Amino acid sequence: MRVGIIGAGRIGGNAGRLFVRAGHEVLLSFSRDHAKLEALAAEAGNGAVAGTPAEAARFGEVVMLSVPWGLVDEALGAAGPLDGKILIDTTNQFGRDESGNFGVLDLPDGLSAAAYNARRAGGARLVKAYNTMTSGFQAEAAGRAGLDRVVMFYGGDDDEANRVVAGLIDDSGFDPVYVGSLTGDVVWMEPPRREGALYGEEFHLQEARETVARLTDR
Repeated sequence: MRVGIIGAGRIGGNAGRLFVRAGHEVLLSFSRDHAKLEALAAEAGNGAVAGTPAEAARFGEVVMLSVPWGLVDEALGAAGPLDGKILIDTTNQFGRDESGNFGVLDLPDGLSAAAYNARRAGGARLVKAYNTMTSGFQAEAAGRAGLDRVVMFYGGDDDEANRVVAGLIDDSGFDPVYVGSLTGDVVWMEPPRREGALYGEEFHLQEARETVARLTDR
């Protein structure tokens, strides 16, 4: 599968390496330093290439958005139309409020970060994933086997997009567990970190399923 990654920092860059390792074609984009982007592509190997966000959007059967919250509009603008594309959203709503304090931002209309980004990326089939664990932990935990295999949560409204992203999660070395819709239970995947929720915690399959069932009444 072809995956275009917009944002080749710690989360996006690591995901790109994991996708390449699993045999997928990857194009990495959106860096102030194109030489660094090319070096990351070379490190990933297996034909991974560097390009622009617009090239990533055209290239990818799946596109991953993995930029700081404050750069989402810029990244989406550089990507251009994403109508019908499966868009993996790894972002979290951290930034500075009107008083200059850094933390979890309140979003318009009480939307989840995922639903807000789906609105901003109008026409894309957005699936939230790769956002609940730090980049370092994702790199270290990917590919664990058996009962030690770590869960990657995901949420979205499009059945086909959910299936495709679940497959990529599995390919990248995690057990995929579905949480819920962008306008509903996906909030349990998002910051802030709080007791009994999913964000910021390590889960294995049985515990993850039980926790999601408890949180979502499913």
